[in-house]
Amino acid sequence: MTATTSTSTEFVIDTNVAIAFLNDAKAAAARIRVSTLLSVPVAVWGELFYGAEKSSRVTSNLARIERFTASVRTLPCDLGTAREYGRIKKALRTQGTPIPDNDIWIAASAIQQKLPLLSADSHFRHVAGLTIEKW
Repeated sequence: MTATTSTSTEFVIDTNVAIAFLNDAKAAAARIRVSTLLSVPVAVWGELFYGAEKSSRVTSNLARIERFTASVRTLPCDLGTAREYGRIKKALRTQGTPIPDNDIWIAASAIQQKLPLLSADSHFRHVAGLTIEKW
């Protein structure tokens, strides 16, 4: 079973947490320690940019995302991430508990970095080796 609490001062954040910061950074920051470093996987950036592109306020939403990039660390996707992705996806399929592909990439990034994932999505509990902090 996956852990649900962490004493980390760095978290990988899921898209729902990134959206909370984009919508009200002060309120979102109040939910975590001030010294916490947020790391954003490339898959989350893709989801955020897609959301901005399909919105009715494309320009302002893209600008908010660009400003947010300056305050967090971006986690690249590399061969190590791809290996974790393959392992996770196979395990989820074997268990009969699939989750969206982008979420597998996000989980792979967190596991690769050995960091807890901050998310509101409960399906991450099916990913072996992933430490989750509930948002």
